Amino acid sequence: MRRYVDADRKARDFDFGRLRVSQELQGVLAQAFADRTAPGRGLRSMDSLQAYYRAIRLFTEYLATLDARPAVLADVVPERIDGFLAHRRGLSSFKAAEEMRSIKTVLLHIESLDSALVAKLREPNPPIVRKGTGDRSYSRAELRRIADAARSDLRAAARRIRTNRMLLARYRDGQVEDPTRRLELLDFVDRHGDVPRTSRRSGRARTPVVAPWVTEGGFGKPWDIVEWAHLSGVEVTAGAVLLAVMTGQNPLVILRCPAAHHRADGHAGSVATAIVDTHKPRRGHRAYMNLSLTEIPDWISIPGNPQNVSARDELHTPFGLYRLLLELTDRSRAVINSDQLLIGYRRSGGSRDRTGRGLRPQARYGFLPHWSQLHSVPADTVGEGPPATLTVTLKRIRLTYLELHQKPVAHTEQTLASDYLARNRGNLIEYRKVVADALTEQVATARVSGVMTQLNAAEVTRARGDVVAAADQYGLDPVTVKRMLDGELDTVMNACVDNANSPHAPAGQPCRASFMQCLGCPCARALPRHLPIQVHVHDQLLDRKAAMTPMEWARRFAVPHTQLADLLGSHDDEDLAAARASITDTDRENVKRFLNRGLDIR
Repeated sequence: MRRYVDADRKARDFDFGRLRVSQELQGVLAQAFADRTAPGRGLRSMDSLQAYYRAIRLFTEYLATLDARPAVLADVVPERIDGFLAHRRGLSSFKAAEEMRSIKTVLLHIESLDSALVAKLREPNPPIVRKGTGDRSYSRAELRRIADAARSDLRAAARRIRTNRMLLARYRDGQVEDPTRRLELLDFVDRHGDVPRTSRRSGRARTPVVAPWVTEGGFGKPWDIVEWAHLSGVEVTAGAVLLAVMTGQNPLVILRCPAAHHRADGHAGSVATAIVDTHKPRRGHRAYMNLSLTEIPDWISIPGNPQNVSARDELHTPFGLYRLLLELTDRSRAVINSDQLLIGYRRSGGSRDRTGRGLRPQARYGFLPHWSQLHSVPADTVGEGPPATLTVTLKRIRLTYLELHQKPVAHTEQTLASDYLARNRGNLIEYRKVVADALTEQVATARVSGVMTQLNAAEVTRARGDVVAAADQYGLDPVTVKRMLDGELDTVMNACVDNANSPHAPAGQPCRASFMQCLGCPCARALPRHLPIQVHVHDQLLDRKAAMTPMEWARRFAVPHTQLADLLGSHDDEDLAAARASITDTDRENVKRFLNRGLDIR
């Protein structure tokens, strides 16, 4: 059965004839698989389809171990479902619960199931127990060492390929001799992505072998020769690692990064920027995104002496890295007619997709363990003895990026806080200290700024009785005082008595600052009628802690929260309780728009 997934832009065949069950069950399972993986079923990657096929294959292997093998659908009784789970757990499969869920989902797509089997399939699924204790982010120093190792690979590759391309250009122009045929071989490799081969009979078949003149010429191994003009799999992995370090993107987004791009700066801007289209399948209708790669250094991943790093260093900016990878893989793309950015030479044909040796897009993580072992990047030293060696994964690099940058990448702030940082087993103590320092700094800023002037109920009553006297007392003109008392000057949490002379705008110009700035503005006046809104904003700021990273909350809301807390501190508990009880739906909607920046002038 051939299935397609738009995200992968390729087909894959699933062979149900190989399953170790009767032909009738093969057909039933094939139809159920077809129904589950049909367009519109929500499966957006080939890995998802493979997971269901794998569960079917494992289930049929379990059925084949039974003394009474099921021959027809009626023989698949409810006990076989529990038996499958026990069988997989007996084999120490840490994915047993996931396999159980997958086979139950597929079987429910079979028509005319026995009611007892349907009831069993609809029982609650067993909990999924994750392997290990969770991912741990790298430290800042570890991330820099990983980035340095990747840069070293790419610099060496750039020197080799650029040197050979210049030599090849001179050879094609007839400027140099080629007595050893080395340049002829380089020309062939550049055009074909492989060494010259001839065929040799092996039994009834003929197999390709390296041409004798190549093996006898002392040029090296075939893959070494191909890598004169093309990146190796290890070097492409270095490119993926460095892209992850600089962008924090999802691993599949990086591996499937396209070569097609748009220059947002029009090739004339002071900051070069490339926009590429990316795809993250599980985001559903938001799966298609734009990734912006700019010529601005990623200061977290550069060496400890940033003064020595030029802003145009090609391996210290996302744009520079992308441009270099485009250059180094340009001929590889032409050879295999691909639109992918990351293409390298695969030395053997033992991959799971059986594509064999040759130039291939870097579609999976296969080279990462080898790259990690090859470089043996040292971990931070803990105690005595030599440091351990890091296991480098794109997933942990992404987690480290999110922790160090404290901003969401292709997800929401709530997902960042709850799904990534909350489960990070990395530098928690260090992170808490950084957040605590940031909170202390923001609170100190709020204390220096102070809060807006307040008028209590008695002062409002006196002002209504004698507007002229109130104007003289507050340094305002009577018309402004009357408009303030009548609510004509209200913003969100207060009244503004001098919009044209704000400290946040040029003199005589209307204030364009966020209404949150009113909390410390000398032009703001808080009246009793504003208390319900102030209380609700204060409470909503606290609620947003759960949906944001601590650092982001401290940066955005620590100052206004402290100012509001000081403002509300002048009221007793009864006043605050009454204010909370009087909040209307209109107030809630206005506060929601306010905190979501829907009232800001953009």
